[in-house]
This record gives sequence, C-alpha cells and structure tokens, in this order.
Amino acid sequence: MFTDVGPLEVVTLVILAIVIFGPDKLPKLIQDVMGFVRKVRTFADSAKEDIRSELGPEFKDFDFEDLNPKTFVRKQLLGGNEDPLGFKEIRDGLDIKSVLNDDPAPSRAVADLTKSASPLASPIASPVAADPLQKDERPPFDPDAT
Repeated sequence: MFTDVGPLEVVTLVILAIVIFGPDKLPKLIQDVMGFVRKVRTFADSAKEDIRSELGPEFKDFDFEDLNPKTFVRKQLLGGNEDPLGFKEIRDGLDIKSVLNDDPAPSRAVADLTKSASPLASPIASPVAADPLQKDERPPFDPDAT
C-alpha cells in the first residue's frame, strides 16, 4: 500500500506537516497518531485471538494469511511446502539459458529415461537415445503418436 511512496514524497509530506501544523504541535500530533495505530493493532490482535478461540481446537493451526486468494490456491493445489504435482522436478529440468541461446539441451527427465530404460524394454527409449538435432533440423514426426 505504501511501498510506492518515494523518499522525495516523504520529505514533501514532512514539510507540509510542519507548515500546516507548526513545529510546536507536530510532536503531539505524531504521538496521538501513533497511539491510535497501537490501539487499532491491539484491537485487531484481540479480534484474531477471539476468532481462534471460538473456532475451537481443530482450527488451532488456522492462519489468517491463508485467506489471501493467492496463498489459499497455492496451499490447496500444492499442499504447502510439498510438491505433489511434480512442478519442482519440471522446474529443475528446464534450462532457461539453453532456450534463450537456441541450444538444444536434453532435460533431466529425458536423461533419466535413457539411463534407466533399456532399448528393448520400451519403444519410447529408441527415439530418446537418438542424436541431438542439428541447427535448423526438424524433429522426426510420428503421425501415429498424435
């Protein structure tokens, strides 16, 4: 909310406050504003504690930050810190530098397939073990696979 206020704008606000309220009333005004902010924070903290106590022991791990839609969706889809959908493996397998340089780079999953599978065990292993494509060479097309 206040992250887009720059240092020049803060200096401008301070100068305006000194001009409007005067240097003798400004410390009392700041003290009153800080007292109000403290009261609002204690009110919000007590309201959170009241809600937690009313929800009961089954909601003892309830976090109000989970009500933010972004964190709620992330927690529900990805299960918190776990990775049940395998996104971490996909993210680790991508090599962004080779994509930006137009260099063909095999992913880790393909390398793991070629190491673990024998050519006789799976018909998929033979195209994977093929040589990398040359520049401007089109990949082989299999009409039965699409």
